[in-house]
Amino acid sequence: GLAPINFELYKDSHPISYISTKVCHVGDNLDRYLMGRQFMVIFIAFCINMAGAPIGGAELWGLPQWIIDVFLVTGFAMILFTCMIGQLATQVNASHCMLDYINTYFAVFTFYTAMAIEFSGLMHVSYFIQKCVGWAAGKPIQSNEPPKSAVQAAFFWFRVVLSAVVLGFSLAVTLEGLFTGNTTMWDGVPNAVAVILFFVLMSVVGLLEGMQIAFFAVAKLKKSERGRAPFALKTCELLFRGDGHNLPGFMIGRQLCVVSCFFIIARVTSLNVEPGNGNNIFGVSDAAQTFFNMGFLGAVITTILGSITWQLVASAFPLAFLSNPMVYVFLRICLFLEATGIASGAWVLAGLHKRVAGFQRDEVYIGTAEEREAKDLGDQKEVEHALAKLPGFTTMPEALIKLMSQDPSVKEFVRSMSANNIDVNVGDLQEHIKGLQLQNEEKV
Repeated sequence: GLAPINFELYKDSHPISYISTKVCHVGDNLDRYLMGRQFMVIFIAFCINMAGAPIGGAELWGLPQWIIDVFLVTGFAMILFTCMIGQLATQVNASHCMLDYINTYFAVFTFYTAMAIEFSGLMHVSYFIQKCVGWAAGKPIQSNEPPKSAVQAAFFWFRVVLSAVVLGFSLAVTLEGLFTGNTTMWDGVPNAVAVILFFVLMSVVGLLEGMQIAFFAVAKLKKSERGRAPFALKTCELLFRGDGHNLPGFMIGRQLCVVSCFFIIARVTSLNVEPGNGNNIFGVSDAAQTFFNMGFLGAVITTILGSITWQLVASAFPLAFLSNPMVYVFLRICLFLEATGIASGAWVLAGLHKRVAGFQRDEVYIGTAEEREAKDLGDQKEVEHALAKLPGFTTMPEALIKLMSQDPSVKEFVRSMSANNIDVNVGDLQEHIKGLQLQNEEKV
């Protein structure tokens, strides 16, 4: 939300926020942050599962066993606790009070930690998958940064290979643990069922992650542009019905589903091998087995195969993604969960947090988009970001920026080229710009 905002509007009132945004909103750094952040979210969910998982035969306040089974043993109470306190409540405030929310050194620490995780290369195989998806879609991935030097390219591909090796090793260790029954999966669940559950839940998480991307990709399209596939049309009709309240409703229900899947996947994939008993996976050392038991490997698998990959596919093929009947089914499920009110406590917690922290809406500090425009500190235009990804351009031609602001047809022309990924000859486009300039000068 802050990416298009001029830094000058808040760098004095929110100097700590500026520390993060001045780096995050340059080049492809926002994408790098999001990748590192995704791993952090999943790994923290795995850690919470380890910290809060009940021990066998646990009792609490003398409650009946069926209540303990429903809320404690299944992890349902922990899921609600994590959703409402750790995610939904913070998202409610951060969506409208971005400047105040990130104006802390802990937010700066979080940002740079995510950037460091991305730089480590653990998730870099996702970039290779992204390029493959772009190639399959006929939409080469364009960067907001200059082409890499030979050294930078070599370092990039080294990390891609390293990430692929880590992913393959993580899968091997996790599947070995599943087939031998050496995970924290609930007692009584057959090993074969645990393996099937692992892949099913990964698919559910991926579907929900992709749905979010696809929904926002079609949110601004006309009805006539949303394809003709029956389930794509049914999904869009339900999602954007009335005043559009079903979209935020889906986001709440989706969060409940995703967190539930994260915790179950954590139980399925977290190893439970006692070091020193001679049962270590692949005969590794006790120190390595202790590391495996932390759930790090499961977090790597879930981040790459159960999250980022699906997001990339949905981004490249949003309409095709929405044509999947399961998208409509899970949209209904998410809306039902939100309608139950089971997570409505997040709104109360968000209100209390906002009052205690003194958060104010961003408009208090930077004004509305119209007010910023009046001060000649308007937001960067959406079309400028689109043009930055046109073939043949690494920077925005000033003549074309001016023409787009003067002539709506030019703006629409550029937008259509970006949307359809037309391979434009730079020389021809420059000649076209000059011709349009002359036409405008004649009109004046």
